[in-house]
Amino acid sequence: MSDLRIGIREAGPIALAGKVLREPSVQLLASQVLTGAVAMAANILMVRSLSPANRGEVALLLQVVYLATQLLLLGTERSFVAAYHNVSPAPAVRAYARLLAVPCLLFLGGAVIWQIAAPAHLTPGPLIVAMLAWFALIEATSLATRSIAIAVGRVRDFLLARVIEALLLFTMLVGLYVGHASHPEWWFLAYLIAGATPTIVYLAIWLRLPVVADAGPVRPEQNRQVRREGLSLFPAALSNMAMLRVDRLVIPALASTAALGHYTSVATMTELLAWPIRAYADSRLGKWRASHNEGGLRAAPIVAAAAVYVLVVVPLVAGGLYLLIEPLFGHEYADAKVIVLPLVAAAGLYAVSRISLGLLIAKGHGGLVSAAEIAGFVVSFAAYLLLIPKLGILGAAYGSLAGYGACLVFAMAASRIVGRR
Repeated sequence: MSDLRIGIREAGPIALAGKVLREPSVQLLASQVLTGAVAMAANILMVRSLSPANRGEVALLLQVVYLATQLLLLGTERSFVAAYHNVSPAPAVRAYARLLAVPCLLFLGGAVIWQIAAPAHLTPGPLIVAMLAWFALIEATSLATRSIAIAVGRVRDFLLARVIEALLLFTMLVGLYVGHASHPEWWFLAYLIAGATPTIVYLAIWLRLPVVADAGPVRPEQNRQVRREGLSLFPAALSNMAMLRVDRLVIPALASTAALGHYTSVATMTELLAWPIRAYADSRLGKWRASHNEGGLRAAPIVAAAAVYVLVVVPLVAGGLYLLIEPLFGHEYADAKVIVLPLVAAAGLYAVSRISLGLLIAKGHGGLVSAAEIAGFVVSFAAYLLLIPKLGILGAAYGSLAGYGACLVFAMAASRIVGRR
């Protein structure tokens, strides 16, 4: 964040505005904020249209997709950004396609085998299985385009794709709301269509772009490096996704889908707090690695700036969300107020951990990143199993707080050890 502050001091107002808007981390954040705004609107539309149980079913389907996405990416979304720098779009797209080809084919084959061989009580039916499988492929491809956009310097294209996705999704969800659609499958299908359309369009555009004259070369060994580093980060990616999403899977099992509906209505909004920090960390991976290789990476000021952000934003988010739950969601969701404070605090800890782990990735310590994420997941999962049967959704909130805190403590301890070495 220090380089951004230096640019602010040196630029005039107009130049400053242009510099800020061109900043990749700002564009990534804008895409996340837009996605978050639509997610909030979708949350409101769904809780107004669906019962808590049906809202929980939609949330459950989405969590299954998000977890499956990590199995397809195998940790490559961050290792790709670190290994590829200033390459042309078309070679980058083809390189990532080679990384995804085998996992996607295996995944589709597994979905077909599951539908054919699984007992009837363990499968939701061919239509839902097909929707889950294709949405997982689309979501994985969308995350791949994010990494490609950062690596090739076309984050603006990625932002425009997310604008199209947001408009499509919002339009379809409003249509479902006006049409009083009460089946969860229709709401899930809207997410699938909205995600697929801009992703396919922009991949086609990037593949037709000419090779940039001063672009870096794409060598066969780079994909091997991306795969190798990705596999070391895969436990981190899987554990991180599980740490973020397993609460949505455990709550229906240990409580109810209605409880999941209450929990998701708050958790969907508190997650937004960490997005600016995560966008900044992702956009700086390549630069941090270059600075580390040159011996000039100063981690402490970066972590301190993230901590200040959290200390300022957390009280504002907690107070505002607590006051808005009933006006936005209705009196039926008043019980969800109890989880606002622990979930907001958990999101703050998670935000700072993204910076610490990003710095470890830049230093080439993917194994420590995976260990930190695994530690966070183990702590959170154990807390879920222990607390949800006793405290319900409040136990899930405390479990998230414990898991994110454990991940941050492990990451900071590992950073100090690496720094001393």
